[in-house]
Amino acid sequence: MTSFMSGLRCGCIRMVVVPAAFLFSLTAGPAMAQAVTSAPASASAVATPPAGTRTQVMTLAQMGANYPIPLRGVDQDRTLNVGIRLDEVVTAARLKLVFTYSPSLVYPLSHLKIRLNDEVVATIPFDQEHAGQQITREVDLDPRFFTDFNRINVQMIAHYTLDHCEDPYHSSLWADISPSTTLTLTKATVALPDNLSLLPAPFFDRRDNSRVTVPFVLPANADPAVLRAAGVVASWLGALASYREIRFPVSRTAPGDAHAIALVMPGAMPDGIRIDKIEGASVRVMPNPANPTRKLLVLAGRNPKELQLAADALVLGRAAMAGASTSVQSVDLGKPRQPYDAPAWAPVDRPVLFKELVTDPQQLQVAGTNPDAIRVNLRVPADLFGWNDRSVPLNVRYRYTAPSTYNDSVLSIDVNDQLVRSYRLKPLTTQSDENLVSVPLLSGGSASVSNEILIPAFRVGSNNQMQFQFNMDSQKTGLCASTAANVARAAIDPDSSIDFSGFSHYAALPNLAFFANSGYPFTRLADLADSAVVIPDAPTTLDEETMLTVLGHMGKWTGLPSLRVAVAPARAIDTVKDRDLVIIGTGSAARILAGWGKSLPLLIERGKTEIALRDQRSHAWSNWLSGIDEEDVSPAGRAILTADGPLAALVGFESPYQQRRSVVAITATTDDRVRDVLDVLEDPGKVAQIRGDITVIHQRDLEGLRLGDRYYVGTLPWYGRLWMRMAGHPAILAIAGILAGLIVALALFWALGRLAARRNGG
Repeated sequence: MTSFMSGLRCGCIRMVVVPAAFLFSLTAGPAMAQAVTSAPASASAVATPPAGTRTQVMTLAQMGANYPIPLRGVDQDRTLNVGIRLDEVVTAARLKLVFTYSPSLVYPLSHLKIRLNDEVVATIPFDQEHAGQQITREVDLDPRFFTDFNRINVQMIAHYTLDHCEDPYHSSLWADISPSTTLTLTKATVALPDNLSLLPAPFFDRRDNSRVTVPFVLPANADPAVLRAAGVVASWLGALASYREIRFPVSRTAPGDAHAIALVMPGAMPDGIRIDKIEGASVRVMPNPANPTRKLLVLAGRNPKELQLAADALVLGRAAMAGASTSVQSVDLGKPRQPYDAPAWAPVDRPVLFKELVTDPQQLQVAGTNPDAIRVNLRVPADLFGWNDRSVPLNVRYRYTAPSTYNDSVLSIDVNDQLVRSYRLKPLTTQSDENLVSVPLLSGGSASVSNEILIPAFRVGSNNQMQFQFNMDSQKTGLCASTAANVARAAIDPDSSIDFSGFSHYAALPNLAFFANSGYPFTRLADLADSAVVIPDAPTTLDEETMLTVLGHMGKWTGLPSLRVAVAPARAIDTVKDRDLVIIGTGSAARILAGWGKSLPLLIERGKTEIALRDQRSHAWSNWLSGIDEEDVSPAGRAILTADGPLAALVGFESPYQQRRSVVAITATTDDRVRDVLDVLEDPGKVAQIRGDITVIHQRDLEGLRLGDRYYVGTLPWYGRLWMRMAGHPAILAIAGILAGLIVALALFWALGRLAARRNGG
């Protein structure tokens, strides 16, 4: 959500070329005053839009609010975020607001005020008849107010008494906005020019925070080198997608309902796409032959090598592209990447400052008495191992408008929604205090504090979020003593830091939680130079979609295109046996798994499933930095099952070709069930259930198990390895402790004896 939020703050307005007839329909639209109607939920249907337009219904969660919105106090507001794509313009908008308000208000003075991009568009009065009930109000929003990034602000102005000594924080001043609130937008398509300078739009549009779905048009029987070029582009789009869901379906013809990317060569052009002459590697944008209002991004070359050159030029040099077509002469991929240097990961060889983790300093500031939490996202390598230090040092510095007296103002610090520490916010005093410094944050008094916190390592995973929640208590001290005139403000200092440099890179594998959350171990090198994707010899469109979507996730996890990944058919797996492997386990690729046989924890064949049996224990922190679990789980046997129902699985194991190399297989009972794995990787709730070396997927249900043998990757210093060995054997550790104590005692006895003899003249 970070990039989307930063775009909202820019306040930029885009200009598009609009047909004259359409412009006339806008200028002849409704007046600025908008109507507010009361209607039941069943009456909220919008009329069918005319041809050439589409209707989008956005939920509260899609507008940035994942929970019901509470409004408290006399002047409380919340903001919803809405982005409009570059190739669309809003022709009509309706906000269906579902809310409940207090039954103890002075109703002639209480209402909701709706603003769109700081323009007041409607007010919704409160009435006694519906107080305390969930009601629905529909507000028509003027489409002329919509720009690229939009803010819909809902503000409650409420009073419970006519007395001038009204408490602005009285418990009766409340309203709650329900998650069933929706925004219905009717949009018309805008024809964009054929210009590469608009890239990555319209194929990826940062204004749109919904799923990134970009079809790829590939020729039948595409060469692995062609699929590799498509995979590089998919990983680039995944890196741009950031927090968004991604999917890259594959077709043999240009789809008529979406912008698409096509890879073409002479004699291998997808149906419906015609390029008269290909003279070398090139990138061009053209109208989609299936729908002229959509665009087709065409990567062309005379051979797979030139096609790869075009893909590399697109992901590395798009900023220099302009016009409808660009020829590519050469591309330099640069120096090889170093381990753990992915742009999306925080550095772990030094303390990292918060200003390196956010895109806008405003993200570290809040205002109001009970503002939203300040959220700082943090990705780190999954293999960090704290063998000697189970805590992560966090140096947090924060500023706040200091209360005039001691009260219940607090700062709560959470990591991944788990409380780590809570601090009471102190008032300013005249006494000198090395940790309390007066700064002119506002015209009134304010304070700056620095604290060192040790975060338990088991609270931290590969994908984290730190939450800083300020709660500024009321400063009212008497019946008619009002609060301070200045609005309370607070901020986390950008020079706050967190330090992972005390951890080693060492992990027990296989661990599918590492793969599902950060792509480890494949993402150890951000360009996937040590990784390969193995596909069936004759891949279907679903196999190709799986490969592209997995590589899209790799780019999403690293923030970098997979420029050096290898793609190999099953028959040529020996050419990539020295790499970490992702196997798309259908067709001939599934036969590779069958050849490895009983060394695998799970083997799915047509009509038959063979699985190892082991005792299982639950591990709440199996994917955290809590050290290496040395639990010895012995195999109890193996079962061969036959089932008619659908089944898909993620399976991880050590490569049979080379020690300390990893294999992750995506396999299923039928080809179409592979999509179940892709669906799981898009759902954060289901990703949290992936663990062990096998995760079995029964459509919506997941079960993670540890069935196979373990192996270890990474390095530890000699004393770290010694500590691990000793920690795995408590009896030996106790004996070693006793022997160490005896050695120390004997040494002290000898030293004290020598000292006594010296004093006696001996």
